Amino acid sequence: MRAYVPDYDLTSPGTVDEVLRLLAREPGVWRPIAGGTDLMVLLEAGQLRYRNLVNLWRIPELRGITASETHVTLGALTTYTEIQRSELMRREFPLLVKAAGWTGAVATQNRGTLAGNIANGSPAADSPPALLVYDADIVLLSERGPRWVEYSQFHTGYKTNALEPDEIIGYISIPRSARGHAQYLRKVGTRKAQAIAKVAVAGVARMAGRRIERIRIALGSVAPTPIRCFQTEAALTGRVLDGAAIEEAKLKLAAEISPITDIRSTADYRQRVTVNLLEEFLVAQASGLSQRQAGGLHYL
Repeated sequence: MRAYVPDYDLTSPGTVDEVLRLLAREPGVWRPIAGGTDLMVLLEAGQLRYRNLVNLWRIPELRGITASETHVTLGALTTYTEIQRSELMRREFPLLVKAAGWTGAVATQNRGTLAGNIANGSPAADSPPALLVYDADIVLLSERGPRWVEYSQFHTGYKTNALEPDEIIGYISIPRSARGHAQYLRKVGTRKAQAIAKVAVAGVARMAGRRIERIRIALGSVAPTPIRCFQTEAALTGRVLDGAAIEEAKLKLAAEISPITDIRSTADYRQRVTVNLLEEFLVAQASGLSQRQAGGLHYL
């Protein structure tokens, strides 16, 4: 059953300050909406439970990709298309660019925003694994001032997060620390395009000879939220990457995830594929590949 549009109230402030005043005056009443690619699906199906929507789309302060010497900052309204077109993002953050190209059709990429993907909180979303391995921070805005949250701590459960009722996502800040790292991203779905992930694995690693100096591993579709695999990373950091280290990492990873059986896949399949993709990533590191792409690997 479709929603009855007159039941909904939409307001479109022109500035961030106007939005924050509204949320502070009536916390929990207004639901921010950006590109609307997720919420409009719910509206069409008559399942959108939020009746008061505040439109962020026209606010220029929340747009743009800027860079300092140490960080790249993406406005909350940065679209997947803008990420793909950015020379800086293609050069330094190819995993996020690839994930942006996986997200829906071209129309969705033109309208959908990075902050919307984050706030929606789907464990199968395409951008979170890349953001997690890049050590992204989320900058939350309210009348009380900005608040920084490590992205790995932002999702608190299935479709829940650290946002307070009077806050919006303002910016996503990514340190430029992945330069010189091997970068890996693989998504397994039912088809090559416009598929919801059964499993997604992202990784970045810097080697010193055969020893892992630094590594980040993140997963999608294998837990209630996108997850950063801290225990697996700790088991690998500083290790010579031999067969024993890889086998130990696979056991650690299997213990960190909690896949489910649903309409898209089974828990057993997700478990097996996740471990296999980790092995693919690590074997490539141990083989000393450099300056070329192999499978989902990018060497920068």
